[in-house]
Amino acid sequence: MFEFVRNLAHEHEQVVPISVFVAILCLCLVIGHLLEENRWVNESITAILIGGIAGTVILFLNKGKSSHILRFSEELFFIYLLPPIIFNAGFQVKKKQFFQNFITIMLFGVIGVFISTSIITAGSWWLFPKLGFFGLTAREYLAVGTIFSSTDTVCTLQVLHQDENPLLYSLVFGEGVVNDATSVVLFNAIQKIDVSRINSRTSLQLIGDFIYLFSTSTALGVTFGLLTAYSLKTLYFGRHSTVRELAIMVLMAYLSYMLAELLDLSGILTVFFCGILMSHYAWHIFAMMSFVAETFIFLYVGMDALDMEKWKMTQLSVGTLMASFGTLVFLILVGRAAFVFPLSAFSNYLNKHPDRSKPLTFRHQVVIWWAGLMRGAVSIALAFKQFTFSGVTWDPVNAAMITNTIIVVLFTTLVFGFLTKPLILCLLPQHVTDTSDEAQGSKSPKEDMTLPLLSFEASASTNILRAKDSLSMLIERPVYTVHFYWRKFDDRYMRPIFGGPISSPAEC
Repeated sequence: MFEFVRNLAHEHEQVVPISVFVAILCLCLVIGHLLEENRWVNESITAILIGGIAGTVILFLNKGKSSHILRFSEELFFIYLLPPIIFNAGFQVKKKQFFQNFITIMLFGVIGVFISTSIITAGSWWLFPKLGFFGLTAREYLAVGTIFSSTDTVCTLQVLHQDENPLLYSLVFGEGVVNDATSVVLFNAIQKIDVSRINSRTSLQLIGDFIYLFSTSTALGVTFGLLTAYSLKTLYFGRHSTVRELAIMVLMAYLSYMLAELLDLSGILTVFFCGILMSHYAWHIFAMMSFVAETFIFLYVGMDALDMEKWKMTQLSVGTLMASFGTLVFLILVGRAAFVFPLSAFSNYLNKHPDRSKPLTFRHQVVIWWAGLMRGAVSIALAFKQFTFSGVTWDPVNAAMITNTIIVVLFTTLVFGFLTKPLILCLLPQHVTDTSDEAQGSKSPKEDMTLPLLSFEASASTNILRAKDSLSMLIERPVYTVHFYWRKFDDRYMRPIFGGPISSPAEC
């Protein structure tokens, strides 16, 4: 039987590996469906475990030579797998909660990444040589900081109930997406700076490159999203074929991603905001490709954990390798705590108002801290991009970092993932509805929709009164006021051009 398999694989060198991997991928989907009601295990954990089992079998059949069926490369991830994952995140984001909590999400997802990256970079730069791990350059230490600052919040989102904890769910989901985007943008910015002399000027250059990439990539995504929405509304593809409408949306989103990469911008940010705009002015949901792409990545991680070539190539003792792994996990824990709790207090201060929703309690902050401890697909992809060439490396230091990244992803996903449900059940009472989102939508004396936009038809005195009331609202409740006037502007000017349903007063 084994001889037959070897002969078949030799005759069809390309077809057999792909067929086997697709079959294992289908098995992951089936088992994931059967375990859907078991909230202790999610798709990521299932894929990693099945990947580990499959890797063991393949390693046995190859007599210990390799556990791989396919060779993973960073191009495969960034060109084919990442776009649908991020596009789906933007397409499915709950825009009302996302923009109502926009300041808090951006604090966690942007400022938090900078803080976490600084702590992980400085800690690894100081501790790795003490552990006997040498050879990393200044740029690589900075890259390590961004690689391990990228989070994977799937485990926590699967346990959290959106109806029971809408505010917490919105913050965890929103931060997860913005965190991934920021990590990739910061990683790309690090590749462009001169690290031969790191000083205040270099730091300012890094921040300037980040702001440039963030703003231009966002503008490109918004432009493509509006262009697609306008085309769909004007030509009305759905009247003749919903398939054509979906095809146009997917291809335009992918085109925006590739154009951003060609312009040396951030494709991940571009396709994310493109997804938000498309979902705002179009009514379809796109998730299948995202789900398959994420399962593919975690399945490969499970197999790659048994790659004997990388383990032998590291040339590090088991003790040194485990010490460096433990150091990275410790720095992840510290780096996460260093921004979650202070920024939560700052967010509570910004949102302190009698009419505002309940503040983030200490228990909420612990859940948010825990949700960002898992590492996943983006960390793997950035590590492969930094330390391999087309998925292959012959450098012992690079091999050690790839091995460390895989161990960190395995440990955080499996251990922290299994502990997520008992932790949340302990911190958050079950079946108790968090009314914070409802409180956000509750009316205050100035939320009765009597403050329209300034009008050329009204008298100057009327417009002055409206401006005074608007300024008063902006000072008292800045987040709500911006969201309030955006919805009015959107209903009056944007939706008639680009399509989409007009929001009801209750939604504003």
